[in-house]
Amino acid sequence: NIEGILLPTLPAQSSHSESQGTLFGMNNSMENQTNISDLDSIFILRVLPSLYCLIFVVGLPLNCMAAWTFFRVGAESGLVVYLQNMMLADLLMLITIPLRVADTLGLKNKDLFVITCRYTDVLFYNCLYMGIILIGFISLERYVKIVHPSSSASCTSRFSVLSLLRYLEKTRPAWVVVAISWVLIFSIVLPNVVMTSLEPTGQTFEDCMKLKTPMGVKWHKGISVFDTSLFWVTLVIVTFCYGSIGLYKSNRRVQQDSHNICRKSSRSIFSILAIFSVCFVPYHICRVPFNLNLLKPSLFGRNTNFMLYRLKEGTLLLSCLNVCLNPVIYFLMCKTFREGLRRKVSFRKRRAQTASPLQSVSNFCGERIWVL
Repeated sequence: NIEGILLPTLPAQSSHSESQGTLFGMNNSMENQTNISDLDSIFILRVLPSLYCLIFVVGLPLNCMAAWTFFRVGAESGLVVYLQNMMLADLLMLITIPLRVADTLGLKNKDLFVITCRYTDVLFYNCLYMGIILIGFISLERYVKIVHPSSSASCTSRFSVLSLLRYLEKTRPAWVVVAISWVLIFSIVLPNVVMTSLEPTGQTFEDCMKLKTPMGVKWHKGISVFDTSLFWVTLVIVTFCYGSIGLYKSNRRVQQDSHNICRKSSRSIFSILAIFSVCFVPYHICRVPFNLNLLKPSLFGRNTNFMLYRLKEGTLLLSCLNVCLNPVIYFLMCKTFREGLRRKVSFRKRRAQTASPLQSVSNFCGERIWVL
């Protein structure tokens, strides 16, 4: 949905003496605008919905499998808690995709438009930024686990920052900080839901900002700045943590037992950095000028505003792609998840092997065999 973006329009012509040249220029301009409009319609109404549907089809079974695996093995460390909640955020985000696709396709449904603006978009962005917060917690937990292992805990003060960060490794403190994060992020956006209370007017339903009260518009702008700032703070944390881990691993004085931990974490470090960079960085780079335009609409021209909006929508798709890539993080980072998944696969293989001889006997004898 368009967040207050003004679509480009042709400038008015006033000189009668230059009517022929003006008419020729307007024809060329109208042809260019028509070509841009056609390409934009293809991108918005065909390409984006198709890619979102693909993400939904691929991401839903992957995250359902992850949910089945995680909740059978339970949470035995802080890392598992963060990964479980990341999976929950991904599932909630996946639920919003069908409604967002239906609204993007322009079904001209008033109720669907109101639901999307008031609830679906809020849940979508909440889950997106909750995932970013959890990546920050995972990075801090990995930093403490590898660079400052528990064997060196006696060298630090009880109330130092490092000692407080070490609580992120434990299960109960991890649940506490995750619960606080969920409550905080939903509390911030709750007024945005309440103040999106105006009725849509006209026959076209595109701009969610028109459903917000004047205070709701201000609150929405504040949330946009807060979310973008939250990402950049998390990026600094992720860069510091994994940069420190990389320097620690390259140090020749690393002990052998710690080196084994670092060697096993190389793939997980690369995966979380790659997913974070590919999925979230492009969107938030585009979000900076978009937020500036949101705060000061006259900062850019109409064509630039329109381009910024389309870039934001395109890079938002990359952010949504993380729901398909996060199961890779679960497998590489979490030994508990790997073991649970392998048990499930081996159980299915044993079940198939025991069932195949019975199937052959049934085919040979022509009788149905019941196995109790």
